[in-house]
Amino acid sequence: MKKETSKAVRGSKLLGSALIFALCYVLFILFIVLMIFINNPAPGEWQRYFTDDFSRFLSMCICTLLLFYIVYYYYYFENKEFLMSASNVFLVFTLLTLSVFICYLLGRFVSVFARPMALLALLALFLFNRRQAIILNFVFSLLLFVIDTYTDFYALSNVAGVAQTEAYFSLMFGFVCGTFAILTAGSVKTRGGMLLLGTFISIPTVIIILLLQLPVGADSWIAYVTEAGFGILGCFLSTALCLCLLPFFEFAFNCLTVFRLRELTSANMPLIKRLRTEAPGTFNHSLIVAQLAETCAIALGENAELARAAAYYHDVGKLKQPQCFTENQSGYNVHDELTPELSADIIRSHARDGYDLLKAARLPKEVADVAREHHGTLPIKYFYDKAMRISGGDANIRDYSYLGPTPHSKIAAIIMIADAAEAAARTIPERTPENVERVVRSIIEERMDLDQFVDCDITMRELTTIKATIVEALSGVHHHRVKYPSIRFNRAREAVEVPEEGEDE
Repeated sequence: MKKETSKAVRGSKLLGSALIFALCYVLFILFIVLMIFINNPAPGEWQRYFTDDFSRFLSMCICTLLLFYIVYYYYYFENKEFLMSASNVFLVFTLLTLSVFICYLLGRFVSVFARPMALLALLALFLFNRRQAIILNFVFSLLLFVIDTYTDFYALSNVAGVAQTEAYFSLMFGFVCGTFAILTAGSVKTRGGMLLLGTFISIPTVIIILLLQLPVGADSWIAYVTEAGFGILGCFLSTALCLCLLPFFEFAFNCLTVFRLRELTSANMPLIKRLRTEAPGTFNHSLIVAQLAETCAIALGENAELARAAAYYHDVGKLKQPQCFTENQSGYNVHDELTPELSADIIRSHARDGYDLLKAARLPKEVADVAREHHGTLPIKYFYDKAMRISGGDANIRDYSYLGPTPHSKIAAIIMIADAAEAAARTIPERTPENVERVVRSIIEERMDLDQFVDCDITMRELTTIKATIVEALSGVHHHRVKYPSIRFNRAREAVEVPEEGEDE
């Protein structure tokens, strides 16, 4: 019954997304019509276009519909979850529309070669991923070619004077420069690196301009230099506009980018500040878990920045009652005065409280989900054992278990294991690699037995990699040091033996 209900809900969401896509298509056509009015301000001019060249306008509408159809079915077969979110559909539509509009302005009033053809590719890469960026860049290039071919946006311009041949040039720019930008920008992790990216993109751009212009010919070498200069300008505009527009999309659509993830782990973030001052033990624990999670994510080829940021915030729900958690206590334990049922309820509530705090602070959903999922439906052993002893064995395990859900991503599974491993490693008297390996293996096996990984597509090989990575990292964090000799120096730098044992290095 639940499966049928779930299928019905998914079906209604997909139908809704199809209607939203149709609405976006209509809005895009209206946007093109508006640009036609702007490009032909005199009433006789735009009326002549819709009467004499109506077949061209109709061809443009049909071609645009087919391109929107390609985008919809790409997401339908590749990522239905993405498609079921209305905000995601509007985000894709906004990216396409805004990129077309910016290219129209620069192509209309500057030069077709100055258009930032890599802008859409860069925005899609940082807001989504490489695969989506490639398909959207493909659609954008064809979309711009269709608009150039079937409208008079450039034919009436005295500045650009774009001919039909230049429309094909624009198509090549979109494919080549956009794809090159996607492949090159994958390693960019800072906003400063984005500015340098324009230099790398401009190299193939100049080559393409020269190769495409050779068969056509130009009036003089000055024409080549001018077009190459406009092409370089377009490349730098692509990176500069991407930097300017990314914060808007990050805020408006609550999107994750590598830049925002790094900003989330800044010591100046409000929730990080609160953790550091109100729950210092939890803050230190989160730092080590972040280190472990980031290392594991790198080993698995996952998003290391997301793993680090999610680990920073995974226990933020403890801010509600920080004194109720062992790492923030200094001698007095509030749970000594509470019933096991109440204690368990306080402990398990930090997962839901963390999710609510992160959503209220408008942090990305991926980070908030980890805060809710990192304990899954695991039992809270200490208070369950206490309740069993008090009640004489009459305690329901469900009353002493986290409410879930279980991890739905590999990042959440990594943090679930790293969180438990870091806490368990503190209790090991001899932190040798063998002892740490035994503890981490036990943690993973227990979670497998309790079906904590059934909702995420993590494999046995990946769990083995996580175990080996955490063991190696914990052996480095909790390592033994040599002791200082029992000697103290006075002001005359003379050695004086100390009877008591010196502290560790």
